[in-house]
Amino acid sequence: MIAHWDEVESGRAEAGHLGGLWTDLGSAAGSKTVGVNRIRVDPGKWSTPFHRQTAEEEIFYVLGGMGICLLDGAAFEVRTGDCIVHRPRELHALRAGDDGLDVLAFGTRVRTEAAHLPRAGVSWLGGSWVEAGGGAHPWAREATAGEPELPELTPRPETVVNVDGVDGGDSEGGSWKPLARNAGADLAGLNWGRLNPGCEGAPPHLHSADEELFVVLEGAGKLELWPTPQRVRAGVEYEEVPLRAGDVISRPASSGIAHGFRAGLDGMTFLAYGTRKANDVCYYPRSNKISFRGLGLIARLVDLDYDDGETR
Repeated sequence: MIAHWDEVESGRAEAGHLGGLWTDLGSAAGSKTVGVNRIRVDPGKWSTPFHRQTAEEEIFYVLGGMGICLLDGAAFEVRTGDCIVHRPRELHALRAGDDGLDVLAFGTRVRTEAAHLPRAGVSWLGGSWVEAGGGAHPWAREATAGEPELPELTPRPETVVNVDGVDGGDSEGGSWKPLARNAGADLAGLNWGRLNPGCEGAPPHLHSADEELFVVLEGAGKLELWPTPQRVRAGVEYEEVPLRAGDVISRPASSGIAHGFRAGLDGMTFLAYGTRKANDVCYYPRSNKISFRGLGLIARLVDLDYDDGETR
């Protein structure tokens, strides 16, 4: 449920012009349908081969450094605090500047079916087939192809926003900035939040379909875990878990445990990533409210025991 980015094993990924240190934070924190990797790209190197996703939407947040994003046929600068949205079928890659580039790469995990025929050495893919597992590794092939040529730099597209340039919803409790929505994300959201000392974020809640990932950037606080009424009857109790900068928290859908955040004495700044599924239902245990996203309805229901009203 919680992993710290300094305590998760990292691995080098390098070939030719590609080079960096990768840390799979999402898997370490127990995420199921979404993920987040921290990629520390070496100075002057590229993060990945120039590639496109056919179904996944990727959202990058720049933790530190500067670099260049190659997007289809254009190139532009990126810097600390940038949120970059890559929609499905957009070709993209990042090249670090002289001091390197430190990014968080969030994305959905879309399961695809490609039946493998091991004796024939092919896999079915759509209405055709492809050679399976033959030849050099894709990164080695990319290295052989050489470093991509960068066109003249252009202004940043609308799919890139910086946290300092996004208007937020300020309140006594803190500030909230919907980064990815302002950058045109469709499948998921990435929000930047700052909680003032002792204040809480969104009311404790539990999603039925959406999975969420949180990364604490600065400060400290606590994660509050509220069991649903049925879980309470089963003996599950309210719990508080301390948080610090560098913690990554996963909250899979339909866990039966609602979550909320409260800042410590120095406040807390964090990123919140999550899917936005139309059929999601959200439950708020303190107020016993249920929000039906697809219906645009928030209601209050009566909690009943399983055997309530039954005759035997």
